[in-house]
Amino acid sequence: MTQQLPNPFLLAADNPSQLITLLRAHPALATSQDWTGYSLLHAASSYSHQTLLRSLVTDFHVNIDIRDYDDETPLFSCETIEMARCLVEELGADWRVRNKEGMTAREKIEEEGDWPLVGAYLRDVESNSTTASTTAAAGPHSQSKFSVNVTTIDDPTTTANTDTNGPAETDVVDPAFKARIESLAARPDFQGEESQKELRNLVTEAVRGHVISPAREQEGAMERDSVRQRRE
Repeated sequence: MTQQLPNPFLLAADNPSQLITLLRAHPALATSQDWTGYSLLHAASSYSHQTLLRSLVTDFHVNIDIRDYDDETPLFSCETIEMARCLVEELGADWRVRNKEGMTAREKIEEEGDWPLVGAYLRDVESNSTTASTTAAAGPHSQSKFSVNVTTIDDPTTTANTDTNGPAETDVVDPAFKARIESLAARPDFQGEESQKELRNLVTEAVRGHVISPAREQEGAMERDSVRQRRE
């Protein structure tokens, strides 16, 4: 009698270390996708399991830009700045990818408004990339007018709950703070030095825990539990 294997998607959410053990015995499961195209990489990104994410890419050679049936990569599932940094800076995820609606991860995240810090980080990545390209085209004596980079902000609260056997803590942001981010991003001088300074201050304030809403945090946990139940 063949032994039934554990559901890898449930393990990706709740027990990433056990999933890695399972994948070592059954490496073909690493590229598994459900009926929506949702992959183990999408799950690792959503639940902020960085060790699992790295293992899937480096040990099992899963494409970091694997797409679901909406043409969305794991970056679209990202809920924290720390995970976004891991995807983009460490593993080389392409932030330029567009889904079937023609939106990048940053555009979709900003439209839905659930993770404004991730949206602000990705906007900063885009801005820095554009500035670097413009500077290179202009020649060696050209200088950027701004150099704010959200990725330079390191805070232990962004990693305290990653790679555990339970759901990861996510960026649950107070609506008033979200409105401040959206207002700043809509300004015509957003890429100017003063606006970029304000953006850095806002993100610093957020990662220090001053805008976390306990009610929204509980709501986020309930939403993630609902996702797990649908995949059982």
